[in-house]
Amino acid sequence: MDSRTGAWIYGFVGVAIFSASLPATRVAVADFDPVFLTLARAAIAGLVGGACLLLLRQRRPGRGDMVSLLITTLGVVVGFPLLTALALERITSAHSMVFIGLLPLATAIFAVVRAGDRPRLVFWLFSIIGAALVAGFALAEDLSASWSGDLLMLGAILVCGLGYAEGAKLSRTLGGWQVICWALVLALPMMLPLALLAQPETYSGIPLPAWVALGYVSLFSMLIGFVFWYRGLAQGGIAAVGQLQLLQPFMGLMLAAGLLGEAVSLTMALVCLAVVACVAGARRFA
Repeated sequence: MDSRTGAWIYGFVGVAIFSASLPATRVAVADFDPVFLTLARAAIAGLVGGACLLLLRQRRPGRGDMVSLLITTLGVVVGFPLLTALALERITSAHSMVFIGLLPLATAIFAVVRAGDRPRLVFWLFSIIGAALVAGFALAEDLSASWSGDLLMLGAILVCGLGYAEGAKLSRTLGGWQVICWALVLALPMMLPLALLAQPETYSGIPLPAWVALGYVSLFSMLIGFVFWYRGLAQGGIAAVGQLQLLQPFMGLMLAAGLLGEAVSLTMALVCLAVVACVAGARRFA
């Protein structure tokens, strides 16, 4: 298996893991405050990531890595989890999932600005078509949806795209799983004390699904998924492999329908199929 194919496989596994993040967050915020959820998931993942770094005796990032590491932390450890948790108090995970289709375009733009990627013109055409399909759906499908929820999701997409591009650039020298672990450790001194302060007065009455959801977003969404994702981005090109995120709404919608019983309209499914075609085109001309 050549490195390019391997990069797309790593990226696909990462996207598959991330696809359950929004449905799991939707379950968790039904019983946990979104601010506490953001703090707790980062703190749990930070403790696990820090233990991995210590046990495997990984070298510390250099001074020149700290700015990129801080941007990664603010984007994927703090910004995206907090904004999506707040959004999912206002909108369904099925509705929020279509915004994930904008992530590839955001990631590609930041890959050009921050990482020096230079995709071909046809690549941008497929990327923009995919993003336009998602944006058009969000505007037309559910006019009764919360505009504040939509704006929060747009903000989450921007900070996440920046965090993806910055972390992937850094992973070329520091290593994929090391980047997310160090980003989590960097946030840990702030996130752990705040999580303890923001915790509920009592945990009695919190159902098992909420705990399972918290565990998933802590270990898989915050840590394990990034091990595959950053490796795929670093090996195959940030802008190119980033187009796999167009598949995430399709997988997430199926999970939202199957696990949460949320409605998935025919239009929603057709939009997701169309963006799958855009992924194929983007891969072909990246």
